[in-house]
Formats: sequence, structure tokens, C-alpha cells
Amino acid sequence: MQYLKEQQEQKAIEWMNWAVEVAKKALCLRAKCGAVIVQKGEIIGEGYNAPPLDKEEYRMCDKVFGLGKPKYDQTCCVHAEWRAIIDALKRNPDKIKDSKLYFVRVDEGGKIKKSGKPYCTVCSRLALDVGITYFLLWHEEGIGEYLTDEYNQLSYQYTPIEE
Repeated sequence: MQYLKEQQEQKAIEWMNWAVEVAKKALCLRAKCGAVIVQKGEIIGEGYNAPPLDKEEYRMCDKVFGLGKPKYDQTCCVHAEWRAIIDALKRNPDKIKDSKLYFVRVDEGGKIKKSGKPYCTVCSRLALDVGITYFLLWHEEGIGEYLTDEYNQLSYQYTPIEE
């Protein structure tokens, strides 16, 4: 992973801000997330987290799950990254290879919440499988650009902080 600097960072901020606007459409009751996929200066896919088909009747965000399901599987929502990938594959199937995925989470006021370490193995595997080259997160230290393979490996090493 590398932190972007100067012109690269400024351009990444533009894409992150676009992802913020997409995140504002999120229908999840637990988190507002947005993602854009960029190839050669063009957005080829975008997505926000929401129940399937954006239908409230599929919403389970306010439910408490039992049955020993892990935390990451306790959501009803299609992740922003999944929707961005699906969107890119529908609109621009030939452009997704060697693209970059920019992900953000926003607070209720629409301001970026800085990202922690990579943790979603489903998102990382899907991005890797479709040929996305870079996965970008905005950390406290700056915008981190991960090779998708590296992001995938790190997501398997994630350990949540005990409260």
C-alpha cells in the first residue's frame, strides 16, 4: 500500500468526493457507504449500500441476528463495492480490468468517516476476480492505494478491536 501524494492525491480526492455523493443515496440503516470504479479518468461504475433492488421490504438492518452468524453476514444490504462492480459490468464490461475502486463511508451529515484497515474478504475477492487493480481507502494518514491482491490478503488478517 502506498499513500498518494500531490497530483495523484488531488485526483483521488475528486473521486472520493464523487463516492461521497453516491454514498448519500445509501438506504442502509447501519452505515452509508459509496464506491466508484474509475478507468482512465472515467467513472465506469458506482454503487451504494442498500437492500436488494432498493426495496424496503428486504431491509433487515434493524434486526438482531442469532444463529452464530459472523458480523459481516449480519446485513441485509448489498455492499457499495458489489453494486459498483455490477454497475461497471453492466455498463462497461470491457473496461473493468485494470481499474481502480474508491470506497468511502459517510456520517449522517454526509462527511467522510476515515477508513480502518481492509476487512471485507467478500469485497476484496470480488474485486480481485473481476480484474480491478487497485482498491483505495481514505485513512487518517491519507488516501491509501492498495493493489487488490494486497487488499485481499490484508482483509484475511483483519482482527477486530475488542471493546
